[in-house]
Amino acid sequence: MAEEPGANIKVTGWVIDSACAYTKGLSKPIGVACAKACAKNGSPLVILQDDGTIYLPIDSNTPSASQNTRLLPYAGEHVTITGKDYARNGSHGLVIDTISR
Repeated sequence: MAEEPGANIKVTGWVIDSACAYTKGLSKPIGVACAKACAKNGSPLVILQDDGTIYLPIDSNTPSASQNTRLLPYAGEHVTITGKDYARNGSHGLVIDTISR
């Protein structure tokens, strides 16, 4: 966990749609097709770290843009991401630098 806003981190976890991450309590996606279908329906993709921490991918630009397009090729997969963690009140916004399988 980052101790300060904008801390460089490396996260290993699942690319999963946010609805399943929060409402279903899953430890990994049901499957690739399901994660992609939810994302294409507009559900934001998040990173569910192996320890259960959820990271919301965000854009550092203003105006900001959804990160679903960037994450869609990895939906339902286990990945490692480097980037900057902007932690606030127990939530984590993640500006992605790199994604690898």
